Amino acid sequence: MRKVGLVMRKIQFTEAQGPRVFADRLKQIGLELGVDIVFISPERHVSGYDWLPGYEHEKGDLVNYDVVLDQIHSQNIEHVIYTVSGFTFLKMFLPKSVLFPHSFPDPALTGYEMMKPFYTMVDKAVVQTEFLKRELGRNFGVNDVNVIPIGFNEELAHRHYDPNQIVHNRVLWIGRDEENRRPDLVLEYARQNPDKEVYMVFGGRRYEESMKKYNIPSNVKLQFALTQDEVFALMNSAKVYWSCSTFDTFAMPLTEAMAMGKMVVKPEHACYGHIRSTHAFAGNEDNWFELVNMAAAAPRSVSEDNREYAFGAFSRTIMKEGYRNFFADWLK
Repeated sequence: MRKVGLVMRKIQFTEAQGPRVFADRLKQIGLELGVDIVFISPERHVSGYDWLPGYEHEKGDLVNYDVVLDQIHSQNIEHVIYTVSGFTFLKMFLPKSVLFPHSFPDPALTGYEMMKPFYTMVDKAVVQTEFLKRELGRNFGVNDVNVIPIGFNEELAHRHYDPNQIVHNRVLWIGRDEENRRPDLVLEYARQNPDKEVYMVFGGRRYEESMKKYNIPSNVKLQFALTQDEVFALMNSAKVYWSCSTFDTFAMPLTEAMAMGKMVVKPEHACYGHIRSTHAFAGNEDNWFELVNMAAAAPRSVSEDNREYAFGAFSRTIMKEGYRNFFADWLK
């Protein structure tokens, strides 16, 4: 079985959110395709809180190269997928290395200026959306790019789908307590709409502490570090899924919401252009509250159009075929 190293930050492997879900899904798909995905991460210079200066950012990654390379060489690995741009230098030692970005140099994101120099060194990438492929070419001249979605778990999307369980005033938001995710907007929406039941789901336990700085309205339910099974069960019960992030590289919960037939409210930004169907409504800070209320008041409980589109565009089956073709070319 061929080995492929997956290099992520330690904190990304430990939290129940996008990067870890992606890693587990890729590992399972790899096994089905005869590829052993080996998890690799720095063991030092990390913090449980990624906003502390000097920790868990691209510059911090540079001091971890010896640790990462030791792990890679000890496993006789020649092919590496790295998810953090600070590890671009791996291609100096491993020509067969490819970036799968968990972030992107967009002005809306923390570390934007820090990321840019690393992206000028990228020569091969796998991305989640056509938007990211266009941006890599337009901004950094990277044209060797494969687009493979992070496919949602089809078994969970079938098992938990039950329109009879929908709570019609329930609005679901999944994100982080970070400025560009706009949790402040969700709390303000809840304050202005006391008739709505608003669930806010956070991927890591660390947000239990950081969310204490907010005044949480009584109609807001906070959830932390849910399993995928719990996410889909909760997703099924909500009428509306709302994303108000400024920018997103993964947008995984949006694809899951589509697969569960939710009425979706999303940002107008082009990075969400792949989230499109009859009942996916794009808005902005000026009209989001109204859009969420309109979606909640819609006479239909679910959108079969959204669900059908998601299964055809973002399923695990689509992801597996994408990696089957990618590995066949990259590992030969």
